[in-house]
Amino acid sequence: MARRTDVVVIGGGQSGLVAGYHLRRLGLDFVILDAQSAPGGAWPHTWDSLRLFSPAAYSSLPGRLMPPQPGETYPDAAHVAAYLSAYEQRYELPVHRPVRVSGVHRDGARLRVETENSGTWLGRAVISATGTWSRPFVPAVPGRAEFTGTQLHTVEYDGPAAFAGKRVTVVGGGNSGAQIAADLAHGTELTWVTLREPRYLADDIDGRALFDHATARRRALDEGRTDTGGVASLGDIVAVPPVREARDAGLLKAQPMFARLTTTGVEWADGTRADSDAIIWCTGFRPALAHLAPLGLRGPRGHIPTAGTQALGEPRVHLLGYGDWTGPASATLIGVGRPAREAARSIAGLLS
Repeated sequence: MARRTDVVVIGGGQSGLVAGYHLRRLGLDFVILDAQSAPGGAWPHTWDSLRLFSPAAYSSLPGRLMPPQPGETYPDAAHVAAYLSAYEQRYELPVHRPVRVSGVHRDGARLRVETENSGTWLGRAVISATGTWSRPFVPAVPGRAEFTGTQLHTVEYDGPAAFAGKRVTVVGGGNSGAQIAADLAHGTELTWVTLREPRYLADDIDGRALFDHATARRRALDEGRTDTGGVASLGDIVAVPPVREARDAGLLKAQPMFARLTTTGVEWADGTRADSDAIIWCTGFRPALAHLAPLGLRGPRGHIPTAGTQALGEPRVHLLGYGDWTGPASATLIGVGRPAREAARSIAGLLS
């Protein structure tokens, strides 16, 4: 028999937990369905040396400050995972795991949430907060199938030990690419490849400043003023200490994007080649939204149109934490609070 509730939140990482925090404050009945086997969202699956862009005090969720990590200005992934687990316990959030959602369907006045392993839920509204970690993106570069070495994406990287003494090509000029390149700069023969020259933010800029810039841009657009460019206008890479140290030591010298892969490495358009034992694709992610396919919400280019977090094609569905299109800086710890609050309030108004 299907279980009923006001709101079904799909995803138990930082976005899903904050959604639950605000739903509880509004007195709504809800459940959080999380595909992971343990708390922490994607954070327990990242590499050990990953660092936040901000000190703990500026990386907190609503209601509870993240405690500082002893000896670290910028907390690591394990510290964040522990914080999320404690947050979930503190607010006694009703998380069911591991529960894999297979599809969301219209069912009269309710939305039917089908799962692979935990039956069916009927909600009056749904918040999708599944993030992007489960959908890594690798570009269709010519010759990718011909390369005989190791290829892996950011999600599969777990540290430099496996690459010691090897020739490694890191592809990607964002924060993940820079952090992994810095991680490998001392013990490998590193080739770092980026689409454009790396753009480092000023060394004193952290996540709080990034959130403020993203919020200012959203406010300007909402008021019809000139686009400020937001975070993208400042640069692509936050110079956390390991990146700063490798950069200042001259170990992070980026090469332009190659034209193709060969059996033994990469080749640029002018015929220059570099052999490689491994290629690490730090090329981003796509939103994990397959569970919403039965609702037919995608537009012509596969994007789900939204007004804030609310899906235009189904006002009972909200999308949270996928990037600026679901709220300024909503894919960050500090940025998800405001759009989560707005989504919860919108749902409360709809259900009343």
